[in-house]
Amino acid sequence: MQAKSLSGGQETLCINTTKVYDWIVNEATFDIPMCVDLDDADCNDVETVSCEVEPRKAVVLDRQDREFIIDGEPITLQLVTIQKTFEVTVFVTKTNGKACQVDSQTFTRCEQVILCAPDGTKVKVDYTDVDCFVCVFECKCDDEGPLSLDLGVTVRLCQSIQSTFPVTLRIDADFCQPRDILPFNPTCPAPVIPLQCPVLFPTTDE
Repeated sequence: MQAKSLSGGQETLCINTTKVYDWIVNEATFDIPMCVDLDDADCNDVETVSCEVEPRKAVVLDRQDREFIIDGEPITLQLVTIQKTFEVTVFVTKTNGKACQVDSQTFTRCEQVILCAPDGTKVKVDYTDVDCFVCVFECKCDDEGPLSLDLGVTVRLCQSIQSTFPVTLRIDADFCQPRDILPFNPTCPAPVIPLQCPVLFPTTDE
């Protein structure tokens, strides 16, 4: 059965949606100092140190108007201060090949971006890629305290930042038409003659 066109199917509609005021994609890098205590290891047992990072919430702390000239036209944009929180987990691989989690700490850093984000708009941060690596580490052994690692961890964030606002749009639109119905595959297979072995059977009398 073929789908039939709908005649006179255009109508003026009001639709609730979200308008994107501005949108950027950028990369942010944060350096984090960490100190991790090791209770059951010796400095000679530490082979490598690695990390994992998990982003938490992002909060807009402030937005301030800034004047710009773009393509010869004056425009007011906003300097947006975003506070980002993420959790960094540290793993130690020992010389015997055993890997273990030794600590997990939460950090907060701030970043500023230029957006068209006037008061009333919502600034949303989505992370498309999050990674970290241990740049430097130093193992310290103190006779009066536990073994400790002084780490320099770098966190790299690939992020999509949008400023949005809910709007109601009035549009002229055509009604959608149904697609063609897909045919069913046959459910009953056609008869098939099994392969024979004429070299073996039947045989002929000489």
